[in-house]
Amino acid sequence: MTDSIMEVRVDDDEAMVRLGRQLASHCAAVHRIYLHGELGSGKTTLVRGMLQGLGFQGAVRSPTFTLIEPYTIDTRAVFHFDLYRLNDAEELEFIGAREYLEGDGLCLVEWAELGAGFLPAPDVDVIIRKVNDGRVVQLQARSDAGISLVRNLSQKNRVPAA
Repeated sequence: MTDSIMEVRVDDDEAMVRLGRQLASHCAAVHRIYLHGELGSGKTTLVRGMLQGLGFQGAVRSPTFTLIEPYTIDTRAVFHFDLYRLNDAEELEFIGAREYLEGDGLCLVEWAELGAGFLPAPDVDVIIRKVNDGRVVQLQARSDAGISLVRNLSQKNRVPAA
């Protein structure tokens, strides 16, 4: 494992929410996390855990039709994007997404590949793959803040030597 990539096995939705909470506890300096994975892989479940980890206590739904769901948690702005229904990345310009993506808030973007050419580089890419009866979640750091997140999270999840 390097400082910029880590993988975690996730067996069920509860474990995905726990991973999201752990991610949230290390993302103070992170502004953009892009989530990749096939339909039903657990992207929204991970986001739910992150929002809960940041202190949000309401229902979390994927903004499939609105594209962006804003949250204010304590003093931090968090924007949950779901680009699944995006026809063209240029649509993001028309809905004012640049303001969110280049601001100080935390942007969690599902289906980020559909915004290619418009989206700025992420701090962390999260790739979720279905394997057997669970998931493998890979975090790939893309910035110094992302490297710090991955390093801190991997240290927290490291199994101590016997």
